[in-house]
Amino acid sequence: MTDIGTIAILGGTGKEGTGLALRWAKAGLCVLIGSRDPAKAERVAAELNAKLGREAIRGLGNLDAAAQGEIVVLTVPYAAHLSTLAQVKEALAGKVLVDVTVPLDPENVRRVKLPPAGSAAQEAQQFLGEGVRVVSAFQNISETLLHDAEGPIDCDVLVCGNDKEAKRTVIRLAELAGMRAFDGGPVENSAAAEALTSVLIHLNIRYKVRGAGIRFTRVPG
Repeated sequence: MTDIGTIAILGGTGKEGTGLALRWAKAGLCVLIGSRDPAKAERVAAELNAKLGREAIRGLGNLDAAAQGEIVVLTVPYAAHLSTLAQVKEALAGKVLVDVTVPLDPENVRRVKLPPAGSAAQEAQQFLGEGVRVVSAFQNISETLLHDAEGPIDCDVLVCGNDKEAKRTVIRLAELAGMRAFDGGPVENSAAAEALTSVLIHLNIRYKVRGAGIRFTRVPG
């Protein structure tokens, strides 16, 4: 076990959320997956537990998951970003929110289209206020790699936010999931990580590969 508390993944029934849930549960963390449909969350949690061979993940509605989680991870599509945050805003007070959201252009996901706030993470921080420590991470990790839960992932994670302690916690979460992670600076720098997702999607399509990622060279880690 680790000293990290319960992890709640909102939108946790999707490909990214379930991949993270599997890896964190395998590392010994207590994981909750949230959904707009609690029955769906319970069903997906049961499927993930069957893969793990033990009861390590519970399914709940998004609000209940956010209330019970000590660290909350947001993995919803950008179209549901603010509406999900509005639903759970009070439950997030005083907590770390890990925002995995990527604002893809619905007309062309290979084209960068950041929101007026500068990035999804900045939008979340502005909406939630300083009482919630927003950290941006995991946007550049393919769900294909996450679901291959054996062994490390040969891609790095950029962790951006304004609270150093919160970033250290998220870096530890990345390590527990088999990834190298680096402090990428303040929340404004999340724009770089979010924009890179469209570039990686383009690379996957252009070069007919799955799971293109990023690596940082000459940085100890």
